[in-house]
Parts: sequence; structure tokens; C-alpha cells
Amino acid sequence: MSLPSLSLEGKVAVVSGGSRGIGKAIALTFAEAGADVVVCSRDTDGKLEPTAEEIRKLGRRSLAVPADITQKAAVDNLVQRTMDEFGAIDILVNDAGTLIRAPVVEHREEDWDKVMDTNLKGYYLCSQAVGKIMMDQKRGNIISITSMRGIVASSGRVSYSVSKAGVIMFTRVLALELASYNIRVNAIAPGWIRTELTQPLWSNPEALREIDATIPMGRWAMANEMANVALFLASDVSSYVTGHTLVADGGISTA
Repeated sequence: MSLPSLSLEGKVAVVSGGSRGIGKAIALTFAEAGADVVVCSRDTDGKLEPTAEEIRKLGRRSLAVPADITQKAAVDNLVQRTMDEFGAIDILVNDAGTLIRAPVVEHREEDWDKVMDTNLKGYYLCSQAVGKIMMDQKRGNIISITSMRGIVASSGRVSYSVSKAGVIMFTRVLALELASYNIRVNAIAPGWIRTELTQPLWSNPEALREIDATIPMGRWAMANEMANVALFLASDVSSYVTGHTLVADGGISTA
């Protein structure tokens, strides 16, 4: 019996939030596995095109598309540009996200809407637009980044936690609706990850010790570890997995 491969050779992937953090790590890992990769983000920090260039240096084709995924017109443009350039979309990774901390009674309505639009509506718009392409192709793979905060309640993160819990159910519903089209839909629920956004915490020795004490494995994950999980879900190794949320949180949610 031959073992299935982690190769993504010949695949075209679209990664939202692809200019930094987990999204960038996934984009680069997919490129190393053989995929051509389209990266998108709002690109407020000018890191989108440099990420695409890193992908090209790995020998793969890449396209950088600035896009606010909370806007349908922007998502439609992203999909059209991808199809014009590559002619197919085999993998979609929904990774763009934001977090605004506040207790429920102090959470401003505009902040709630911003988090919900980015973390949930954006995933819906991207999955809807790309899902139609995949249905026509009769193949595809959609992976959404949720969070262990969508499973374990946490004070001060109400909109973030609710949006990430929504992603988990959205994943299950979408998987059910698209399974007959040979499209798999899964999610990844990370825990504490060392990225640029979390640097103020992991670069603070006291905060790092306090957080490490809450993680059964005793350490934070690196972004490439989440990218490896995404590669598993994107590849034929996980060919019978759909509707699943793979928790990669170092054991936090087991407690």
C-alpha cells in the first residue's frame, strides 16, 4: 500500500490574512509543498507583496491582492483576479482576524461589529464566492482558522470568542452542504501562538511565565506548527476528514 502524500503540487491556494502571522506561515508552507499561492489582506503594513515575492523565490507562482474581506465587492475582485491568473482555486484558507478586548457590559457596538465582520462575515463571503467555483470544479478544500477561545470561555474577549465559535459551526454547516461536490471543509483552533500580534506578551518574561503555566505542554506554538496542521488538512493525507475542527492548543482545552 502506498502512503498518501503531503504534496500540493499543481494546486492553487488563496490565503486571507496571508501577509503575516499564521496566514503567512501557511502561505509559505503551501508553496514549499508545491502550491501556487494568492495572498490577500488589507495590506495596511505593506507586507503583502513582499510575502508574494517570498513565495516566488520558492519557485512557485504568487499573486498579492489587497482586499477587505468584509466587503463583497473586494472578495469578488479577489476571486476574479485569481481565476484570471490561475484558472482554478483548489484551496481556500480563511485566516484574517481581529480582537478587541472589553467586558460584555463595556463592549462598544462598533467594536462588536468590526470583530464579527472580520472574523465571521469575511469567512462567509470568501467561502461563498470560492465555494461556487469549487462546486463547478467538483473539487476543493476550505480551511478556516478559529481559536480555542471559540471552545473555552475567556473574560474580556466576548466578540472574539463568539465569532470564533461561529466559525466552528459555520465549518460544520458548510462541510455538510458541500460534501457531495467533493469539497472538504475543516477548521483549526490554535491556542497561544508566537506571532507579531502576540509579541507584547511572549516577549514579556513575567507574562510568558504566567501563560506558560496554563498550557499543559508548557510552551507557546510557533506559526509554522499551525501551518503544518493546515498542510495536513489541505493534502490527501486527510482525504476522509470534513466538518472537523482540529484543536492545536497544547492541551489547554482539555482542562
